[in-house]
Amino acid sequence: MTYLFIADLHLSPNHPRLVRGFLDLLDAYQNKNTQLYILGDWFNAWIGDDYTAAWLDEVVARLKQFSQAGNQIYFIVGNRDFALGQKFLDQFSGQLLPDVYTLHIGSQQVRLEHGDALCTDDVSYQKFRKIIRNPIILGILKKTPLAFRQKLAQGFRKKSQQANQVKSYDVMDVNADAVSQALQHADVLIHGHTHRPNIHNEHGKPRIVLGDWRADAAQILVVEPNQALATWQLSHWNY
Repeated sequence: MTYLFIADLHLSPNHPRLVRGFLDLLDAYQNKNTQLYILGDWFNAWIGDDYTAAWLDEVVARLKQFSQAGNQIYFIVGNRDFALGQKFLDQFSGQLLPDVYTLHIGSQQVRLEHGDALCTDDVSYQKFRKIIRNPIILGILKKTPLAFRQKLAQGFRKKSQQANQVKSYDVMDVNADAVSQALQHADVLIHGHTHRPNIHNEHGKPRIVLGDWRADAAQILVVEPNQALATWQLSHWNY
């Protein structure tokens, strides 16, 4: 069994190179009995499971091939694609995981999450997150016309970019207390969101931050069968 962890791909029709990189990754791990964990921001924006497009049809078709080869696909929503649901994942036998999920690899308890909930110093974002992720609000949004949701998503991205320009580096990173609490009942923490790939030592426990996908490469985590925890390292995926 090979465990493959990725996050922050931000796939969209505007960045076909990223889409090709993801499809190439599926090809590379097609025959490796892979459990693929996508920890949020798979797509640059997700306006609902009723969205269709030619580029997305190709992604779904390749995911079906990947799944039919005996591989498994798991997804945790991020701040860009929190509206993605099980309906979309059902097309290729994927599984939607809760915001925080514990994976057992050998004797290790590995906590998986997107990472935005750990950035508690970003108070304005956490307030917005609490509102927009409310099941009632989300349910209402999903019932609005597709065109309205597209404009809404564009507005959210624009405001987010403007807000991030005036926020400090530290505010947009994880909070130390939030990390300590997250690791209280876990041996390892794996997340994305911050776009600052690294492996941190948090009082003897690894915190592995996955990288965002850039123009030609990404930093991902691959854990092979029987691999010792101490040897976990981020890998460069070039495309």
